[in-house]
Amino acid sequence: MYRRGWSHRNRTDAAVRQAVAWCYRGGSISAEPRINDRIRVPEVRLVGPSGEQVGIVPLAKALELAQEYDLDLVEVAANARPPVCKLMDYGKFKYESAMKAREARKNQAHTVIKEMKLRPKIDPHDYDTKKGHVVRFLKQGDKVKITIMFRGREQSRPELGFRLLQRLAADVEDLGFIESNPKQDGRNMIMVLGPHKKKTEAMAEAREAQAARKAERQGGAPVEESHEEPAEA
Repeated sequence: MYRRGWSHRNRTDAAVRQAVAWCYRGGSISAEPRINDRIRVPEVRLVGPSGEQVGIVPLAKALELAQEYDLDLVEVAANARPPVCKLMDYGKFKYESAMKAREARKNQAHTVIKEMKLRPKIDPHDYDTKKGHVVRFLKQGDKVKITIMFRGREQSRPELGFRLLQRLAADVEDLGFIESNPKQDGRNMIMVLGPHKKKTEAMAEAREAQAARKAERQGGAPVEESHEEPAEA
């Protein structure tokens, strides 16, 4: 393989070093880089298919090597002098990059802050309903903002709201924790509960549970084995 040393040139700038580091890390290429015959420079700094440094070679030689290896010559650092190019299967690279981006978007977790409003003198049935919603939110990996709304004379009894918030936090302590302690905000008292599980973990568990339910539905009822003696001829 044609090889020239890098020591005879002292013009290696930050762009070159960054591009070569990219090749070792397997980083991403900018959108639609120039490849093969679209590259219009006299010479390139070539990086092999495994990330090895080949050196500065004429463009014609780089294209010849690409054809020899049945790969593409891809310009990965156009602003370097000379530009840095890498030998790779560009079609395969684009496909794998698209799949990785799709998977990353699929697994991307956004923590959402849900809100639940209660009254200081809430009745037991409504409390259980509201608590059920809080439990569901925490299981999903979301934070929950609990707001106690005071009206009229209730504003003179903030301890009622405080005790209700403490009760709710204790009831769901296996799923969440007090991230923001109760504090008065005008006519309201606010507390924020954070989930013990991360959003990604909650999403993974939800997918596993969904897959298990689907497999159970598709499996159908098990077939019972017959233990009857065969009839005599």
